[in-house]
Amino acid sequence: MFLELLAFFPLFLLPLLFFILNPFGDSKTSNNSKLPKSYPIIGSFPAIYKNYANRLPWFTDLVKTSSTSTITMHHSLGNRFVVTANPAVVQHILKTKFHVYQKGESFRTTLQDLLGDGIFNADGDNWKFQRQLSSHEFNTKSLRKFVEQVVDTELYDRLIPILSKSSNERTVLDFQDILQRFAFDNICRIGFGYDPEYLLPSLPQAKFAVAFDDAVQISGDRFTSMRPVWKIKRAFGIGSESHLRRVVSDVREFANTIVRQKKREMDEMKTMESHDLLSRFLSSGHSDEKFVTDMVISFTLAGRDTTSAALTWFFWLVANHPSVESEILKEINEKVETGAGYDEAKDMVYTHAALCESMRLYPPVPTDSKEAVEEDVLPDGTKVKKGMTVTYHVYAMGRMEQIWGEDWAEFRPERWLERDVAADKWKFVGKDSFSYPVFQAGPRICLGKEMAFLQMKRVVGGVLKRFKVVSEKRENGKEPEFVASLTAKMKGGFPVTVIERA
Repeated sequence: MFLELLAFFPLFLLPLLFFILNPFGDSKTSNNSKLPKSYPIIGSFPAIYKNYANRLPWFTDLVKTSSTSTITMHHSLGNRFVVTANPAVVQHILKTKFHVYQKGESFRTTLQDLLGDGIFNADGDNWKFQRQLSSHEFNTKSLRKFVEQVVDTELYDRLIPILSKSSNERTVLDFQDILQRFAFDNICRIGFGYDPEYLLPSLPQAKFAVAFDDAVQISGDRFTSMRPVWKIKRAFGIGSESHLRRVVSDVREFANTIVRQKKREMDEMKTMESHDLLSRFLSSGHSDEKFVTDMVISFTLAGRDTTSAALTWFFWLVANHPSVESEILKEINEKVETGAGYDEAKDMVYTHAALCESMRLYPPVPTDSKEAVEEDVLPDGTKVKKGMTVTYHVYAMGRMEQIWGEDWAEFRPERWLERDVAADKWKFVGKDSFSYPVFQAGPRICLGKEMAFLQMKRVVGGVLKRFKVVSEKRENGKEPEFVASLTAKMKGGFPVTVIERA
């Protein structure tokens, strides 16, 4: 108890210091009058802390009131940062000046305990190597195999039977949990050649899954905390950092088990050809267990949490927009027949548009940050000093009238479509990746983008063809809360009833 109080002792002094140094505050962080006051030493931390639970809409409102859709704020202890929803700035940091804006030491240190040196926490040659090796897993042949051997097996042998059982017994399911289990089995099978059997009728509790959720949440919370605070807590092993140490240990134990098992398989069956991502890494000569374990954890995060988050909000939106569901069903009944999954999924244009529209409003990764390795000036005139972070706010960008028009708040898949009158069918019209950076953009654009869409469209087709997913009413009729850490979730899960179609 004494050590925990000691860790927070500097915070007790800060309010006294800023009143002594500047009792009236200083709001000159930006010419945006809606920005919170900035004080010596603690900057705008009081306002950031106050709005922590509501930080996504809070920052959205701030960038919306800026004439450039970009703001600069003082966090604390002299640390300033930039938040933007300006497509020109996004293009600048993700492509034009890619060499200047990297993950950075601050980002890597914050996530080092969980992600280590995995691809999502790497820069430079380490990142290039992992990306190049991973890219082989996302060619057309691998994608077809992924859909027809992995996704469809998981869909028809596991997911559909669970939904059918729930429909027959009229039970309420947490669909978010079901979709996370589905995605977890998929990424483990395609990425590591390992089936964790997490999506079973008994819905088994997995120590790893619980530990992974906690590790992601606590690691993400570090970004909005004062750096000295979480570092002191980690050094003394107290509070949330004590729990993080335990759950990261569980996560790494699970990942190590997968790596060791794969090594044994490859030693025992040297003539057997294996195409999963983990085998490629081990075959490349990288047998260092920590390096490969870092890779496993990074790809688990990407494959499990992002697609399940996207599908959770998609099904909620569709359940509340019958006209959209009707259009999707029309397309499904025209396209989907079990057995030709890859080609059918590719042709589901309206469903593709509906998924894009859903992720516009509820992006699986709501924000992402880069650190400047040298001084720079952004296209809108914002000055960036070496070491400053620039966050592009994906959640806010999906709500900008300048990008999406006055009807930005509407869930309208048709904004992604044009009608081909001659062929009497829809034609998909995409948005540039700097206005819609849901899958990042530039050299770091998501390798798994096409794989994610194929997986999601097969799930949508397989589920909605057979069932109507009905969202359970929440307390006081409120909408579910969109919460984010490293990835997004629906707070409290997604309770649904499933009704089998006639």
